[in-house]
Amino acid sequence: MVTLLLDSANLEVGLSASERLVSLQKKNVRVRRSDITKVQLTDDLWTWLRGVRSPGTFVPGVLAAGTWRSVAGADFVMVRGRNKPGVVIDLTHDAPFQRLVLTTQHGLALVKALRLDGEVEFNDVVTLTSPIPTIKPQRTPKPATA
Repeated sequence: MVTLLLDSANLEVGLSASERLVSLQKKNVRVRRSDITKVQLTDDLWTWLRGVRSPGTFVPGVLAAGTWRSVAGADFVMVRGRNKPGVVIDLTHDAPFQRLVLTTQHGLALVKALRLDGEVEFNDVVTLTSPIPTIKPQRTPKPATA
């Protein structure tokens, strides 16, 4: 699975050597954080594929990796296996891709980290490869009913 690196300005999809080979990417995929318009979590990424592979690798039900081109634009895809959690990230027209379609167990952590816009000053890169601890909200007492 890909490694997601998020800082105050960019989201970087870290690819291993084998992922670079099958996706025919020379380096990690990087998009500006401001180019992210929508993030959707899904359990079936195969339904999100659109267009044709160009360039990349496709083994139905096993692996889809690389660039998928369609009338809507180019998507970067890294989908592995069936029924695995993933994330679909929609981007603006200025971004190098229209969407990122990625198998990852850290989609929820990515959504939470993206919601922190303006609330936290980022000093370092956040690596989304392990569960991010969550803060439990404090319960407020319910008002008494008369």
